[in-house]
Amino acid sequence: MELLGQYLLPVLFAFVASSAFAVIYNIHGPGILICGFAGGLGWLVYLLTEPLGNDITRTLLAAIVIAAYSEVMARIRRCPVTGYLLVGIFPLVPGGGVYYTMEHAVNGENALFLDSFLHTLGLAGALAVGVLLVSSFVRLWHAFRLRRSHRKETAS
Repeated sequence: MELLGQYLLPVLFAFVASSAFAVIYNIHGPGILICGFAGGLGWLVYLLTEPLGNDITRTLLAAIVIAAYSEVMARIRRCPVTGYLLVGIFPLVPGGGVYYTMEHAVNGENALFLDSFLHTLGLAGALAVGVLLVSSFVRLWHAFRLRRSHRKETAS
């Protein structure tokens, strides 16, 4: 029963939330399930990396997995990667952190504001860096393959 509450239900909720946002972002057909699976997969990675302790590192790893999955699914379905990526990464967005940061700012709690701001900035930065790493790797890989195939054509 512990496994159900600790892993299965949160991953299911992330799947449902991502699927709902896929509908809002006008993604059709099997793309809805693909986006839902991306959100659930990212949340599962986030939960499984709990022994690392640092939630910024956990968010980075989950973002890398979601970005890689989105790149693969976009290539398979011949669709833009942006839709899958944005919807899949949605459960990791630090919305609560932004809310509490602004609450501390409005209440004049400067120390709490700064702590919450830096933590939220770290989470958002981890999402951005994870997506950037995968996107850069994919671009480099395609450039390498293109250059290699171009060399073969000119050599023959």
